[in-house]
Amino acid sequence: MGNIGRKKTTGWQATISVAMANYIEAGSIIAAASSLTMWQAYLHLDSISVGLLSALSANAFGAAIGALFGGYLCDKYGRKFIYAYDLLFYMLGVLLIAVSVNFPMLLIGTIITGVAVGAGVPASWTYIAEEAPHSQRAAHVGTAQLAWSTGPMITFLLAVLLAPLGLLGSRIIFLHLLVIAFITWYIRQGLSESTIWKEGKEKELIIGKKYRSSLKELFSLKVNREAFYLLVGIYLFWNLTAGAMGYFMPYIYQNVGGLTGEQANLLQAFLWGLTVLTTYTVFMKLGDKYSRRFLFGLGAVMGIVAWLILTYTGMNWFSLFAFVILWGSAAGFGAQAFYGLWASELFPTKYRAGAQGFIYFLVRFGIAIWSFLLPTLMDKLGFQVAGIVMIIFLVIHCVIGIVLAPNTQGKSLKEIEAERYGLNNNDVVQNVGVQTDKVNNKV
Repeated sequence: MGNIGRKKTTGWQATISVAMANYIEAGSIIAAASSLTMWQAYLHLDSISVGLLSALSANAFGAAIGALFGGYLCDKYGRKFIYAYDLLFYMLGVLLIAVSVNFPMLLIGTIITGVAVGAGVPASWTYIAEEAPHSQRAAHVGTAQLAWSTGPMITFLLAVLLAPLGLLGSRIIFLHLLVIAFITWYIRQGLSESTIWKEGKEKELIIGKKYRSSLKELFSLKVNREAFYLLVGIYLFWNLTAGAMGYFMPYIYQNVGGLTGEQANLLQAFLWGLTVLTTYTVFMKLGDKYSRRFLFGLGAVMGIVAWLILTYTGMNWFSLFAFVILWGSAAGFGAQAFYGLWASELFPTKYRAGAQGFIYFLVRFGIAIWSFLLPTLMDKLGFQVAGIVMIIFLVIHCVIGIVLAPNTQGKSLKEIEAERYGLNNNDVVQNVGVQTDKVNNKV
């Protein structure tokens, strides 16, 4: 599992290998969503079985549970610890799905896959932010968003190309994720442990219990509560719209807009292609140079306008393309990109990953509940009512993000931590050393 006999993975290569957790997760969500009806027909699944697959997938409870435990383990045993094992479990999960011949195999594979990707996502955002130069943190963290966008784009294109093969095509898509996961896992074995995490563990040995991680501080410290409100506010309410889109948008295109399956998948591939483009050209290129509050606000407003068009103008080709262009472009520098950046900046090293895992758990839990309710809402009250609810979610996230956006640009993680929590950890260690010397001198 170590990197003996291997060249070390550093710099941008390290960032990309870690960011691939997001490609794998997003790809898994789309692969599952695009094949759900085929599995239902092949295995003669009832609605309860389909609901279980959806709820326990990488889009919902599976990822939520993985993130909760993965974040804790990441803080306790190191960022690299997760990378030694998470993709091994993931490969087992997608292999089980790819060769499934009955419902138990498919369900177990879905659960393993969901938990594995959930465990890897908080670790990826944390590691990238901790190892990135502070003047290029948005550029490096943006790589995770870039990978997240690339996963669905490629998966939707594969769904179109392999559609004539039916379920075999979906099996091939999962096998492609298996290959990507193996390559990523192999490259990651050359990663070094996070420098700032190692320093924190050394301080823990010197200072003892006072430095140890405690997620209780998430709510006992005002500064953490403020960060919690910001991050849950922007990521949960944005994801109640975006997460539902990830799973149900092809369904909406086909059942509300009258598109064919191929047209729906091509439209989604185009949307994600725009997200890839703006992630690179806006978030990664400008996120370290220009006002993050302005960039976040611009993306949030574009997303609201996109849903206003889709909700109130009807689903014609003009409104569909306007929606895809606005939403796809905005998503590249929207809530998820800034969540990954701010979540890594606003919590101290000792529980940075654990805090992210807990928040991610809450968000995925919320998506699971909303995804369960959304089809019924559209069926009983119509798409326009569902669209209005989506717009309300987006307005809430927009206001919270603009009002509470932090001023962390250009600062190192240690500087941010010192400003938010008072005394710098280095000063604490130094003071402990001084006190120890005084005691030794007296003796």
